Amino acid sequence: MNVLSAVLLLSGALFCVLGAVGMLRLPDVPSRLQAATKPQTLGLLLILVGTALRLPPSYAVGLALVALFQMLTAPVLSQFLGRAAYRTGAVDESTLLCDDLKSVRDNDAESGSASPGA
Repeated sequence: MNVLSAVLLLSGALFCVLGAVGMLRLPDVPSRLQAATKPQTLGLLLILVGTALRLPPSYAVGLALVALFQMLTAPVLSQFLGRAAYRTGAVDESTLLCDDLKSVRDNDAESGSASPGA
């Protein structure tokens, strides 16, 4: 059990470090958002599982709630940050394969108002 816990803890730490390196090395906002959410979330989950193996089951329930909260909030935060970056012009539109927000942005510009759900 100790070896499995150590492997999970070290793997989680490695994923977190790789995510941090990706945030420093990747060239644009969408790529950095990917590096900020995917490996960081997986790294945290591995760390939580490795920690849960070392604790009594009553404490592991709290760690499961932390994992659930992370899995629910990381994608939402990434979506909001990506949308804010797009609206402020921080995203290079020539690198996008599909631009679903362009029509929403153009409609907002024509009407002179910003819709809160877009």
